[in-house]
Amino acid sequence: MGLCERCNPLGLRDSSASQVHGLALIGVAAAVIILAVAGHLAISGVGPFDGRIVSAAAVSGGLSITLQVTNRGTSVGHTTCRVSDPADRSGGRDAFILSPQVQPGETLTFTKRVVELGPAVRNLMVECSAP
Repeated sequence: MGLCERCNPLGLRDSSASQVHGLALIGVAAAVIILAVAGHLAISGVGPFDGRIVSAAAVSGGLSITLQVTNRGTSVGHTTCRVSDPADRSGGRDAFILSPQVQPGETLTFTKRVVELGPAVRNLMVECSAP
């Protein structure tokens, strides 16, 4: 029994365990649905992104890579670009570069230094993902 006699002078029945657990489950399900909808609204219209390597130059211990990224979506956003060597079949030496904010329909050129690919200048490829 959940209530003492002084707190429940009319002798009302207490809530059953299944009612309490059901209410908690509904609350958790509602929170998950609300977060999913909010997440979808936050990232809708961002991307897809087109990326290309403008240049790569050897610098101390790595490469200075200049990327050009175009946001073909309807909302401002960032993208993560994966720069890799198409000749390297091991797939272990990729560099991931986060772009600055790109306005919808605009193209942005920026330079980042990466050490994951080593200092040798060679043909590289880039793939930029949308959220």
